[in-house]
Amino acid sequence: MSGLRIISLLPSATEIVAAVGMADYLVGRSHQCDFPEAVRRLPALSETKVRLDGTSRDIDRWVNEIIAQGVSVYRVDAERLRALKPDVILTQTQCAICAVTPGDLEDALCEWTGMAPALVSLEPNDLSDVWADMRKVGRALGVEAAAHAAIVGLQARLVAIRDAADRADRRPTVAAIEWIDPLMAGGNWMPELIEAAGGESLFATPGQHSPWLDWRALAAADPDVILLLPCGFTIAQSLADMPLLTARPEWAGLRAVREGRVFVIDGHHYFNRPGPRLVESAEMIAEILHPDLFAFGHEGEGWVRLA
Repeated sequence: MSGLRIISLLPSATEIVAAVGMADYLVGRSHQCDFPEAVRRLPALSETKVRLDGTSRDIDRWVNEIIAQGVSVYRVDAERLRALKPDVILTQTQCAICAVTPGDLEDALCEWTGMAPALVSLEPNDLSDVWADMRKVGRALGVEAAAHAAIVGLQARLVAIRDAADRADRRPTVAAIEWIDPLMAGGNWMPELIEAAGGESLFATPGQHSPWLDWRALAAADPDVILLLPCGFTIAQSLADMPLLTARPEWAGLRAVREGRVFVIDGHHYFNRPGPRLVESAEMIAEILHPDLFAFGHEGEGWVRLA
């Protein structure tokens, strides 16, 4: 392990590296990696080609324009990456829009001299895959025991949430919104987090990618609770995008809107990072759905009630 050099091009992978006690061995990161705080001092080896100063509608259009050109939405600094001489590079194949993929590394890897680094690609689709990816990272970094201990601890926290939530009088129906315009429901691991926190997830199936959501379907289901957690958006960004929702004729008639049960969550740092902080994401849902049973203290920083 001595002298090991790790580059993580995925925020959740960076958090996994930290969870297994290997953060000190990181030598490079993606432009999105910002937790733990210390990783911000590392060189950022990627950047997005997509402007991020628009609404969710704008960003969706810009992404599709880039994809239509047949190119990646990310740039990787191949020269700088090679100069860092990593032993292990962590990336992902779950979503080509969300983060750097192995394909984005082709230029850097094809011109490699000497022994090429081990490329570890993660592809989580549900919670079991998240745990499997943590084990994969543990094996790649030679710390399998630490990875196992981290997983056991995270799973125990989820079990404790589930057990406490089972004491609730009812399980409210929940619509998790992963993109605002066009409307998308939160899939993959999000339905599992909602169920663990004592809710009934609508529109998405565990382990399957997030589906587009028709406004008529949302109005017909009329959920008890709406969670706004757009991918890559902080709370402030989601709040700025609210006019795209409030302008819809269906919005004001939704029960969750009328009864003040719409919540804006930091999807960028929590729900959309399939790593250790998914447990904190479940904690947020639990204290939103069942404030009489849970008080983890995430309100204000991790989530806010829409005024």
